[in-house]
Amino acid sequence: MSGLKPGEVNLGTSIMAVEFKGGVIIGADSRTTTGSYIANRVTDKLTEVHDTIYCCRSGSAADTQAVADIVHYYLQMYSVQNGKPTVPLAASLFQELCYQNKDGLSAGIIVGGWDKVNGGSVWNIPLGGSLHRQPFAIGGSGSTYIYGYCDSKFRDGMNQEECIEFVKNSLALAMSRDGSSGGVIRMAIITEKGVERIFVPGDQLPVHWEG
Repeated sequence: MSGLKPGEVNLGTSIMAVEFKGGVIIGADSRTTTGSYIANRVTDKLTEVHDTIYCCRSGSAADTQAVADIVHYYLQMYSVQNGKPTVPLAASLFQELCYQNKDGLSAGIIVGGWDKVNGGSVWNIPLGGSLHRQPFAIGGSGSTYIYGYCDSKFRDGMNQEECIEFVKNSLALAMSRDGSSGGVIRMAIITEKGVERIFVPGDQLPVHWEG
């Protein structure tokens, strides 16, 4: 619970995003914890900040909700005057808020989406407020268990179906290893056509060896 203020809850998370030709796949588990107590087992950690731009939230639930709400507001105002925002613009807003308030926030955010200029892109804003474009990004407490797995399984040029399986298998492995991650998997396919949600119930998760 270090870094959290009294009464705050931790998303205790496994989050992930992957680029493919034509869009991105984002995904997350659904467990929110207060210490060892599961405060919510069906949380939606995939947050829309514009039509085809989403963020995955890890860290303090209150901090990340507040930051996402502020970015959502700015992007709505931007779109009225300038048209649809790009994913890098949204990521830069997240980065500015996280960096300028890095001593007061517990927020690790992955931004993923599609825009006409860049196509699908994934941006990682870890604790501290740096900004990195990556072909895939993982975050949250569960991510520490799957860096090797993801490095082994990821390939450039994977299609949409392969990326869905990659995200599903990676998150299921993180959820099985990390006590602060669990529940169901929520994913979203973000393309030029819009956003398609995918739900994987807890009893239909991919099974990895558990000893």
